[in-house]
Amino acid sequence: MNHLVMMATPDGRWVLPASDEFYDVLGDPEPDYDGVSFAVKNLGFIKIQVLDKALIEIELHPRNVERRALKAVQKQLLTSGVKLFRIKYFDGGWRSEISASAEHTVARLGELCAPVFRPAASDRFAVEAGDFSALIDERADDTHAFQPLAKKWRASFAQFDPTMLSFAVGHDMLPLLAIIGVPPRDRNPVLRFLGPGHRWAGEDQAISVIGSKVESLPDQEYGKWAAGFYRSAAESGQARYDIVTAKMRFQGEPGVPQRQVRYERLLLPWRTPSEDIFVTSCARLVEKEATPPAASDNSVAK
Repeated sequence: MNHLVMMATPDGRWVLPASDEFYDVLGDPEPDYDGVSFAVKNLGFIKIQVLDKALIEIELHPRNVERRALKAVQKQLLTSGVKLFRIKYFDGGWRSEISASAEHTVARLGELCAPVFRPAASDRFAVEAGDFSALIDERADDTHAFQPLAKKWRASFAQFDPTMLSFAVGHDMLPLLAIIGVPPRDRNPVLRFLGPGHRWAGEDQAISVIGSKVESLPDQEYGKWAAGFYRSAAESGQARYDIVTAKMRFQGEPGVPQRQVRYERLLLPWRTPSEDIFVTSCARLVEKEATPPAASDNSVAK
């Protein structure tokens, strides 16, 4: 089998393994360890291996990759002429994905290497990360209200389709559902649909807020806080399952400026035929003692 191995350095240059240029960037001219694996896992290198001009394997540790290295690899893939790609990436363990599209592979690499979103500190809002893997575990029955949609997202490879609302109706999820559009240019999330179970909007606002930017909701502090999560989900392509504790301002309750609520929330980013990304948000109130679904033995990284 003929193969070619190249390494993209953190600053976007191409070097060959075992070359003087590679060892110079590695900082060790005579390593007594696997220098290539060390560079990928710890230093932000991206390894490209071309197998018989038919398959390109991309190996990386997404959290360590610099933007210039990512851009160099994406450009190389788009001009390679190869039709089959395998992404091998480290996320607590080595995982792999296969694609028959250079464009999809480039987009997926961008999702994997997107910066980790960390919400601004707030005395009104707190987030506890739940275990999303339990919602898509094939061995689990659909006992959790969010499981059908989570499994649909996974099975459809995050491709949005017109059956979304009827699917939500069939699984009694419509009141819990919101759909947020994230345009590719300004990345400013916009409400596209809001289920009737979202009481914070008030009955007179549930329709009028459609088409509004999330950041301009009546409770603007909450809107700006929530918009960051929608934007991050759209940019990363990653699902989020959280338990949120928030001091909410409900429409129609002028005498109660803030009321503390605790709810669980599932965010799923979907690709659409247009350039927009849709993020579905399912949210429902939970009791204080409620806990996220337990992790399964074959859990995947969130």
